[in-house]
Amino acid sequence: MTVQPTQGGANTIAAGRLWAGGAATAVVAALIALVGILLARGVFGVPVLAPKGEGTWGDADTAKYAFYCALGALVATGLLHLLLISTPRPLKFFRWIIGLATVAAALAPFVANGTTSSKIATGVINLAVGIAIGTLLSGAARAAVRAGRAGR
Repeated sequence: MTVQPTQGGANTIAAGRLWAGGAATAVVAALIALVGILLARGVFGVPVLAPKGEGTWGDADTAKYAFYCALGALVATGLLHLLLISTPRPLKFFRWIIGLATVAAALAPFVANGTTSSKIATGVINLAVGIAIGTLLSGAARAAVRAGRAGR
């Protein structure tokens, strides 16, 4: 979506709507992380974020990981808000930034210690979280931006 002001008007950003979308995205991101960990540990027996002895739910790192995914969504919302008020074609820049950050997050586990299965599972979870953040926030931005009208 290209957001351009109409002649004589400016775009209006419904910040409350954008941040409500960001908060909802944060909840979704945390739940994707939680479900991903439960699936990896409980169904496939892959020790993600904790040794196998910690069980399906893992340890405190599971909650911390979900929290950081939610925090990432809120940081992305702040970035999106900044782009919407300051850059031309803000959603194009946002998609590139989120896309590259998602690729980096998906590849990051492969430079750390751990089993290959744990690295793959963590990379897939990171990829799913990044895709969700990017798509949900892009939709929230489209709903929160309205082109201005001349004479308003």
